[in-house]
Amino acid sequence: MLTGKEDLLQALVEAFLMEKGSREFYTQAAESSAGAAAKKSFQELSKWEEQHMAYIQSLYQSILDDRELEEFASFSVKTYAPVTESGMPVKELKRAIETYTVKDERDALALAMSIEAKAFALYKKLADRAVDREAKVIFEEMMSQETKHLNQLNSMKQTLGK
Repeated sequence: MLTGKEDLLQALVEAFLMEKGSREFYTQAAESSAGAAAKKSFQELSKWEEQHMAYIQSLYQSILDDRELEEFASFSVKTYAPVTESGMPVKELKRAIETYTVKDERDALALAMSIEAKAFALYKKLADRAVDREAKVIFEEMMSQETKHLNQLNSMKQTLGK
């Protein structure tokens, strides 16, 4: 779990793992969703997290001049991601999905907004605590990405209300 005291490379690895955990959760949520609209929403959220993973991986590799391209690709597939970007354990969220039926898109959006808001709060806390200036920039960029997600989710919610 990130503390804000990581150097740049460690911050990128930890952020990657959290994004991977979120992607795994959203994928599971899509598979467990009762309604087609909820399933579609979670699939879209999973794609967003995959884009975050790709962004973080590209930053990591650009710092190392692609020296660890194969190693990072192997790492990204093999490594376990126990925590989502919201800071919540993947297992805990998966248990919640098993007991809580996501019936429709409204339920899916409410859950996603909660997770993304917690992710924003976590990245903000890490940016505020960051000792490494470059790590702080990464955390701030991830905050920006979470803000975009929250805005998109809010727009989807507004559309449902019409």
